[in-house]
Amino acid sequence: MMILGIVVFVVGLLVSIAWHELGHLSTAKLFGIRVPQYMVGFGPTIWSRRKGETEYGIKAIPAGGYIRMIGMFPPGEDGKITARSTSPWRSMIEDARSAAFEELKPGDETRLFYTRAPWKRVIVMFAGPFMNLVLAVALFFTVLMGFGISQQTTTVSEVSKCVISQSEKRDTDTCKKSDPVSPAAKAGLRAGDKIVSFDGVRTDNWNTLSDLIRANPDRTVAIVVDRKGHELTLHATLVSNTVAKKDSRGQVIDGFTPAGFLGFSAANGIARQDFGQSVTWMGDQLSHAVDSIAGLPGKIPALWNAAFDGAPREADSPVGVVGAARVGGEIFTLDIPPTQQLAMALMLVAGFNLSLFLFNMLPLLPLDGGHIAGALWESIRRHLARVFRRPDPGPFDVAKLMPVAYVVAGIFICFTILVLIADVVNPVKIS
Repeated sequence: MMILGIVVFVVGLLVSIAWHELGHLSTAKLFGIRVPQYMVGFGPTIWSRRKGETEYGIKAIPAGGYIRMIGMFPPGEDGKITARSTSPWRSMIEDARSAAFEELKPGDETRLFYTRAPWKRVIVMFAGPFMNLVLAVALFFTVLMGFGISQQTTTVSEVSKCVISQSEKRDTDTCKKSDPVSPAAKAGLRAGDKIVSFDGVRTDNWNTLSDLIRANPDRTVAIVVDRKGHELTLHATLVSNTVAKKDSRGQVIDGFTPAGFLGFSAANGIARQDFGQSVTWMGDQLSHAVDSIAGLPGKIPALWNAAFDGAPREADSPVGVVGAARVGGEIFTLDIPPTQQLAMALMLVAGFNLSLFLFNMLPLLPLDGGHIAGALWESIRRHLARVFRRPDPGPFDVAKLMPVAYVVAGIFICFTILVLIADVVNPVKIS
């Protein structure tokens, strides 16, 4: 089952990469740009086939993909590739420029990437990440509305015997003589009861019920429960207690706050989401993903300690392809129904695609966002030149940013190696 889970993730990864590159390929061909190669993976080619002017293939290392477009960078100031110099930075620039014209053929002069209008280049470069976003949204909708997700319900899993401040982190059964009996226990609430309404308000989901309990300390309220198919009304006098803080999404966060307390644990269940709930859930995930990418630099010290000093691997630690594949394998070993195993695997692939979208939109070369930023800057320069009646400055020479691109790529490679080592020696585990 572990191997099956890894295979499912790898297949999902390859489909995601191919889907991303298909976005670039289709829009490039739409705008008449010649594309000699479409490849999924890196390294040695294990299969390829030429159709028309494009070679399609799969390479040995499933860690990315690419398409080759003719004329990604404009010629030098002399109208051609500038001669080599002793400057390593100039060599980087001209190596990139040379590669952009490597497969130039007669008639390609009108089919170069850099000759297209900036808005067309933006579309070509944005199409790849956008395809990942489309796939992520489709998978999220499939899981949320089709399979459902595990979440806290209004059904009682366990009743606390006494009132214990959550900041003490004591088990709810380890009551002291000085601990007062919990309001839920006093009211006669039992495991298995489903809370139908609280103080006259229908409680169809856990967040609504939780907010009502927290907002009513030191009050006696009527609680209608469904117990084995029969509804009965209980009366509980809530108390004020120190409980965990929650954010606006209902998620528990660090810290504690005084609030109303009833004293029971909610059971988890699988619940399908409607369209509105699914959109809200995905909006929350997008916000969380943005925060996670912004917080990556701050996670490097903990990642280093986990990889080399034996420190515990944090649950929200960054993972690479190897770590994600391992998580995918673990999903299929969990003691849960096969439908939920599949749902979790789809969620993993969807999250991967969402990360690909956000990561590629960073305005840094060699990422797609770097080329988008270059095209937008060229458009701004040309519009300003027209407004102030100055000569057209011509295409923005993105090749001059290649030294920066090499630095960025070097940082990414080092980070990827660090994550890979951590994934091998101290992996994130879900079981």
